[in-house]
Amino acid sequence: MDQEGGFLRPPVAGRRSRGGERVGEGDAAAPRPGFWRRALTAAFRYREASIVIAGLLLVVYFQSSSAAFLSPPNLENLVQFTGTTAIIAAGQVMVLVCGELDLSVGMVYALSPFVMYFAAAAGAPSWLAVIAGLAAAALVGLMNGLVTTFLLLPSFVTTLGTLFLINGFTLTISGGFPVQPQAGEVFSWIFGANAWAELAWAVAIAVGLQFVLKKTRWGLHTVATGGNPTGAVEVGIKVRAIKTGNFVLCSMLGGFAGILDAFRIGSIDPLAGGTEIMFAAIASAVIGGTLLTGGVGTMIGAFLGALVLAILKDGFTLLGVSAYTFDMILGAAILMTMAVNIRLNRLREQGGG
Repeated sequence: MDQEGGFLRPPVAGRRSRGGERVGEGDAAAPRPGFWRRALTAAFRYREASIVIAGLLLVVYFQSSSAAFLSPPNLENLVQFTGTTAIIAAGQVMVLVCGELDLSVGMVYALSPFVMYFAAAAGAPSWLAVIAGLAAAALVGLMNGLVTTFLLLPSFVTTLGTLFLINGFTLTISGGFPVQPQAGEVFSWIFGANAWAELAWAVAIAVGLQFVLKKTRWGLHTVATGGNPTGAVEVGIKVRAIKTGNFVLCSMLGGFAGILDAFRIGSIDPLAGGTEIMFAAIASAVIGGTLLTGGVGTMIGAFLGALVLAILKDGFTLLGVSAYTFDMILGAAILMTMAVNIRLNRLREQGGG
């Protein structure tokens, strides 16, 4: 018995005093997870982690295979491909997340620089000519959005039609001949004449739209629209406005990428862009963790996806690998990443996040 006449209580297993507090057995005995377990957990939780790991492994492989891979001239080649593709991919992510698809953005890439050129030739200052080019892109996006949401056509059909329409229109107004952009040296440098400036634009757009997608009402409504369209309508989300706005944004980013490339190359080609750059942007988004089924997407992942595609394309070129082989690997990568991302998304949902 104790001094107060009560019975002495037996010690509770697994409980001890730490600084005057009672601590449970689980806290005292919980082992710290190892490095590889923490790495796997991070790759499972963050969609961007796996693409970062893949990119680093590719850099190590190509650098060990060719010493020229990380040389300054080759890095500039990587930057040029990454910047343009990442900007268009950012717009595609917004459209894909809300459950749609834009096939026409590659043609808008060629249209906007010509509108800019004609505006400048008519006497408009450079900044106003750029705005005119972006306005033309916005009109294409608006048409895509309105036809898709009000006529209830699948966006695949809508944008396939505008793909050919815009391509024909660009060839008509240009006569099929390339022209040179007109602007001052500083203005041209800021708007893409320097490849690193184009990369800076791509990074700023990716970071900004990542914030919009994850932290703003527009982004949350975009995710809800793609993840559960019926539920989004029932809770009062303006689904038509969300989808149309994202089509406009996607087209404007496609046009902006075309303007940046026009200043970088020093030429505006009516045959530039097209389906090749459009599919590269979609592939970047998918490889980066955006689901084609809607409701899930990441801007940072799309940027990293564009970077990985640039690494693959440039690395294979240095090694003398055929472009046909690159297309085979790209197709396999899209299939594998889409399957893995869908599986991981289901596991996250089962695990509560």
